[in-house]
Amino acid sequence: MTTLNLPPYDVRLGGTRSQPTIFDTLRRRYVSLTPEEWVRQHFVHFLIDEKGYPPTLLANEVSLKIGEKSLRADTVLYDTDLRPRMIVEYKAPTVALTQKVFEQVATYNLLLHVDFLVVSNGLVHYCCRMDYERGSYEFLTDIPEYSRLKS
Repeated sequence: MTTLNLPPYDVRLGGTRSQPTIFDTLRRRYVSLTPEEWVRQHFVHFLIDEKGYPPTLLANEVSLKIGEKSLRADTVLYDTDLRPRMIVEYKAPTVALTQKVFEQVATYNLLLHVDFLVVSNGLVHYCCRMDYERGSYEFLTDIPEYSRLKS
């Protein structure tokens, strides 16, 4: 797999050579190892190990429904009252983070109305803070530490 612009962690691989798997610490099971999943697992560990995010407030593959369409947000951070605070969307390292990717995460936010939107392909990461009062957003220079997220 591709070396990412994220700290390494103790990866747990399984499966077979033709169908490799990686352990998902949030779902507590092995899942198919795809390039996007490689990014997801590294980013989740980055949030937990480096940024202090509580694993109990993070969820992977969160089901959403917009009209008749079923969608899945890659990772959602909740607050202690279980209100969504952050959506993280992952792409494979070979996928550019285009306007279409931002539109995808913005669509999820129509339902979740979070404070932070993050997109990452494991090499490049973007984070923006939503300002609903002004109807705008601000790109941040880094992913915020969990302790710095305003209530």
